[in-house]
Amino acid sequence: MNKLSESQISQHLAKHPEWSEVNGEITRTFQFNDFIASIAFVNAIADYAEKAQHHPDILIRYNKVTLTVSTHDAGGITQKDFELAMKANGFAGS
Repeated sequence: MNKLSESQISQHLAKHPEWSEVNGEITRTFQFNDFIASIAFVNAIADYAEKAQHHPDILIRYNKVTLTVSTHDAGGITQKDFELAMKANGFAGS
């Protein structure tokens, strides 16, 4: 999969302003009602990521989960990263 151009990344981020680009990766922090809801979200992400063979970095802090995504093989952000981001939005109900 090919790395997206800065213009392509900006177009995607304009449609999904809850995500941002930081150091060549896309990232978002999700907030839930409690730790159990955070873990349920992480489990849904883990199941999807394993099937897609595309694994985000995940940081869990009680009721907050931060996902950071890039495609290491491509050396940056690809369409696959935005696909995972949109799945995450769906799992979070946003």
